[in-house]
Amino acid sequence: MRKVVVWNKTKESVILPKVYVAERFFDRLRGLMGTKELDLDAGLLIRPCNSVHTFFMKFSIDVAFMDKDGQVCYIIYSMGKNKVSPIVSKASSVLEASSGTFKGCNVAIGDIIEFI
Repeated sequence: MRKVVVWNKTKESVILPKVYVAERFFDRLRGLMGTKELDLDAGLLIRPCNSVHTFFMKFSIDVAFMDKDGQVCYIIYSMGKNKVSPIVSKASSVLEASSGTFKGCNVAIGDIIEFI
């Protein structure tokens, strides 16, 4: 998987410098399953995607759903293990990060996110 930097255009700040992009079917299917931990500066961008689960995960995650323009339309803070998110019909991609990342970076609904 290739890596990108996640930039919050609205707040003019880097959210995560090391994000893996899951665009192929099996990469999206696997997601973070089986990962022991997620570095605080890392994340996973899944696209296309409008719903996620945390089955077989060992830690909680923050989840941001973005529309086709990169605008955050829904956020789940500290999504626990063995949970399923709602289907977010507006979403075309999802960013997963360590629990606490989005509050720490002040990510909010309406922010425009870019991947560089």
